[in-house]
Amino acid sequence: MVRSQGMADAGRDVVAGLVLPAWDAFLDQADAVDLGRPSRLPGWRVQEICVHLGCWDDHTALADLIASARAGGAGTPPQVDATNARVTAAHRDATRAEVLAALRRNRDATARYLVDEPAGLDTAPAVAVVGTLPLLSVVLGQAYELAVHGLDLTDAGAPPVPRPVLQAGLAALADVTGALSASVGITGGATLTTPEGGWTFAADPDGWTVRPAPPGAPAGTAVEAPADLLLEAASGRVNPVAALARRRLKVHELGGLLALAPVVQVAPGIPGGPILQLAAQTLGGVGGLLGRLRGRR
Repeated sequence: MVRSQGMADAGRDVVAGLVLPAWDAFLDQADAVDLGRPSRLPGWRVQEICVHLGCWDDHTALADLIASARAGGAGTPPQVDATNARVTAAHRDATRAEVLAALRRNRDATARYLVDEPAGLDTAPAVAVVGTLPLLSVVLGQAYELAVHGLDLTDAGAPPVPRPVLQAGLAALADVTGALSASVGITGGATLTTPEGGWTFAADPDGWTVRPAPPGAPAGTAVEAPADLLLEAASGRVNPVAALARRRLKVHELGGLLALAPVVQVAPGIPGGPILQLAAQTLGGVGGLLGRLRGRR
């Protein structure tokens, strides 16, 4: 039996249609904002946000992932905080033109992968920040990062993130959560739903699937909120407890999220971790509702 591998099974055309527009939208935002403005991320200006998303001579994240996939998933997960500190320190004084060029290089590297690299690499395992995933799922994961950091740039004065980019970010979030759930043998799933629709993932020890979810009342386990709020809660930029208390965020069948919570123990930095921790601590009886969440980049 062929193992299901989520969005990697959907293929390059689908993933390209999600991740490349996310890059284009972020480039438009970066081009419109003052890179010297402080951001809501402690110690980071817009400059640092853009620098760490760029491709530099000393920071070629996608090339490293492709090498890992070619080697059958060899390597260890990068230390994201240490890498970010090194790259942003090295390029904190880069000119605006240099920063924008680095962003375009990373976008172009992604486009080249989707056209030039052998299709067999798409489902090859690659070691990413949160663990080992199919390479095409890691490429899609850029959409989540670009959507979340696009919201950071909007907070700093850039134009809003387009709605399709927010949906692409949710697709990537559903995919990585499904992948990691399957990797630890969890059977379960959830829908990430917004007024415009969303994405549903389902996992079991044989793999995971991801599919679009239509607008309307979700069936089964779901987290419901506007797309920007879902992404900000998933990334720790908004405390999901406060959003839940104000009914800006709704959880349907919280017990289904609890079944997914062990993923956080395997991959503490997983996107969506704050929401899964909310489920674990609400129903698990460990101190009641989740307290203060520490924001992550």
